[in-house]
Amino acid sequence: MMGEKFSWFRAARRTVLLSVMLLIPLAFTAPAEAAPQGYAAPPGCAWQLMSNNHDLNVAFPDANATYWILPYMLGANDSISLTGTYPTARYFSLNTYGTDFNTVDTLRDNQINPDSGGNPYAAVGASAALGTGRWHATVVNRAADHQRNEIRGLPTAGAQQIPMGFLIIRVYVPNDPASNNGGVALPDVTMHLAGSSIHLPPCATPFNPATYSGPIATAMKAVFDQAIEKAAGGSFPPNSPDVTFVNPASTAGLFPNGDNKYIGSRLTYQPGRVAVIRAKAPSFPNTRAGASPAQSGVQLRYWSMCQNDKVTPYPVVACAADFQTRLDSQGYYTYVVAAPQDMAETNDPALTLIPWGSTSVPVKVVFLRYMLPSSAFYPMTVQASQAQHSDPATTMGPYYPRATYCDVHVLRTQGYQACYK
Repeated sequence: MMGEKFSWFRAARRTVLLSVMLLIPLAFTAPAEAAPQGYAAPPGCAWQLMSNNHDLNVAFPDANATYWILPYMLGANDSISLTGTYPTARYFSLNTYGTDFNTVDTLRDNQINPDSGGNPYAAVGASAALGTGRWHATVVNRAADHQRNEIRGLPTAGAQQIPMGFLIIRVYVPNDPASNNGGVALPDVTMHLAGSSIHLPPCATPFNPATYSGPIATAMKAVFDQAIEKAAGGSFPPNSPDVTFVNPASTAGLFPNGDNKYIGSRLTYQPGRVAVIRAKAPSFPNTRAGASPAQSGVQLRYWSMCQNDKVTPYPVVACAADFQTRLDSQGYYTYVVAAPQDMAETNDPALTLIPWGSTSVPVKVVFLRYMLPSSAFYPMTVQASQAQHSDPATTMGPYYPRATYCDVHVLRTQGYQACYK
């Protein structure tokens, strides 16, 4: 009996150790009754951290997505089993990251074979299984076989000293906007560590580091902020008098999604001046209007324009996703990024307003995000520009966002066309 207990202790030790490093120290300065309802120290529950534009808003998230984070440590023969239900949403995926916050592996929705029946993300006819179809996947500490629903949990040997990683579940555009997880429970987790298994059901309430304070919490936040600052600080040119969308120098260290690519531009605030951004809009499956995520004939699974503070921890301020964007009769969008005091109501139905947020943050980064292009559309995408190391303004043709600053009086009285003269 003692040996069995000791075996369990060794198996749980990695999970507990990681939690001590990442989560539990934040609670040491708070009374027990301050813990969120449903929170339990590992190995009590899984998905203790949730990030979106309201909670843990860091590292340029998309306002139409929610991210759940599972930290872990894996020995040579350890693994993590997941069992879940396909959400009712535009997209979901599993992504793993190392201690440098860079992508190790990605296993997306249409790659995850179902336990039975069809995958609703792989075929239009199977979309009825959204919210009901079951799946399983395994995080492994070796090369992964996606055909077996495996995802690699750690970088190759020698890439990092600590056998620590992060698993992130992303859910984009749930059909029900009030349900961050797409109307289904988050996956159950079983940690297979040192020959023993530990079951971790989803936490009833995610752990919110913002509710904790004290010197240890402050130190942890500083370490995280420094890592994000290092990754994000040099992503885009530091100074530019114009609004020009370019490929980032790198998105490494920002928990990038393996299915997304981005171009972006700096924005600087001046009273009475707004940014105007215009391009042809790619087609997409409007799942909020009943389309299947596997709809054929569309150019992208998802796209959005997001405006973010260019200051650590680099939160998103606002996004306009594909289904939230107004188009003119030619299929073009025209975004206006503006502070409320600089942008009165306009009668132009083709303009989509993206708020600046606080003008006390004078520098922003605006991102165009492209997800999963079709093969026919690929040559005109952000993905193609980055694969070819080419100028996106040339590669993307009419889909490249042409942007400019504009006097707000000119925009109000003469329309966006006058801004480009």
